[in-house]
Amino acid sequence: MRRAAVIGAGPAGLTAALELLERTDIVPVVFEASDALGGLSRTVVHAGNRIDIGGHRFFSKSDRVMDWWLRILPQQGTPAPDPATVDAVMLVRSRLSRIYYLRRFFDYPVTLSSRTVRNLGLPRMLRIGFGYARARLFPVRPERSLEDFFVNRFGRELYATFFRDYTEKVWGVPCRDIRPEWGAQRIKGLSITGALVHAARGIFGRDGSVRQKGVETSLIERFLYPKYGPGQMWEEVARRVVAGGGEIRHGCRCVGMDVADGRVTAVRIEEAASGRTTAHAADYVISTMPVQELVAGLGGDVPAGVREVAAGLLYRDFVTVGLLLDKLLIRNETSRPSSGDLIPDNWIYIQEPDVRLGRLQVFNNWSPYLVADPTKVWLGLEYFCNEGDDLWRLDDGAFADLAVAELARIGVIDPADVRDRVVIRMPKTYPAYFGTYDRFQEI
Repeated sequence: MRRAAVIGAGPAGLTAALELLERTDIVPVVFEASDALGGLSRTVVHAGNRIDIGGHRFFSKSDRVMDWWLRILPQQGTPAPDPATVDAVMLVRSRLSRIYYLRRFFDYPVTLSSRTVRNLGLPRMLRIGFGYARARLFPVRPERSLEDFFVNRFGRELYATFFRDYTEKVWGVPCRDIRPEWGAQRIKGLSITGALVHAARGIFGRDGSVRQKGVETSLIERFLYPKYGPGQMWEEVARRVVAGGGEIRHGCRCVGMDVADGRVTAVRIEEAASGRTTAHAADYVISTMPVQELVAGLGGDVPAGVREVAAGLLYRDFVTVGLLLDKLLIRNETSRPSSGDLIPDNWIYIQEPDVRLGRLQVFNNWSPYLVADPTKVWLGLEYFCNEGDDLWRLDDGAFADLAVAELARIGVIDPADVRDRVVIRMPKTYPAYFGTYDRFQEI
């Protein structure tokens, strides 16, 4: 019997384990350091309310990926399951993300609507128009930084208004110090021209399908979402892995690998319960751990240059503050239906420079089943930081106090309406596009 050691029980590791069981005679053993499933895509339950860390839309232009998800959790609707009576179901959700700036809402992507013009004022709109025209006529070549990437697609004034401050909150460094690949990976083909074409198509109606192959990812209007959050998907995949003969071992951190004749022959696993480190032989190893830790674990056979690059890879850490409230101060002023006066957004980009809050999730709008009491509002406040910095070092109580104060400062809530709060920390959430990233090909 051939065995595969899979490092990490996140989406990639669990998908690999199930595919091995269903397509080969290889038996996977999944080693997971935590006691949870789903990695960064897990669902955290607090007092009956569920938190989606980071927000996970289930959408792909690959039919194979979409079909794979729907094989695990079928889509709601006739003749598929009714989420009111069945738990194992994918909801079809409408997407709305907006920017909060100048204590006002702006469409994302930014549109040339009367609201946008009114919010920004004519002088700034003119500067945006001239800046965009200049960028199209005289683009920065070559693109050496994320700043160049943004300026070439949106113009310098629009970049400074809607992209610079938020992006620097996310990464903690100026955009001019970030590689342009981040924009290519996260924003892909989004541009003003693409947004205008997408808006024009809307005038003539859309087919309502969740498979929006001709739409840029940032512009999709519908997505799939598990009834109880993304962790539900990976909990079900894990159940099938175990039912099919695979293993999932929690509290098992990979701290190294044994290498012989250029092949990994075993993984060394530290067990949290006993503190012991033991070797587990494997015919194959699939690693989803941070590349920095993977290379360090391979030992002395790694060339010095590769060790240097891996050691210089940087990661951005992440803290979510969950807040349960009676109500928000801001109301739904859109044409989108919502529960009462609740704003219909999935998440909101907080562009305000006087707070460190980066993004705000409204979990009610991801799935109403994430909230134990439908009369309450369940929010996720997202902060980007570095492990060990001033934000990360705040204790949970002080961090929650900061989150409440910032949301009150920008006019979103009244602190008197807060009924519960919780702080969740996630180290090494985002691989950074600086440090030694430009030498990654050496690894």
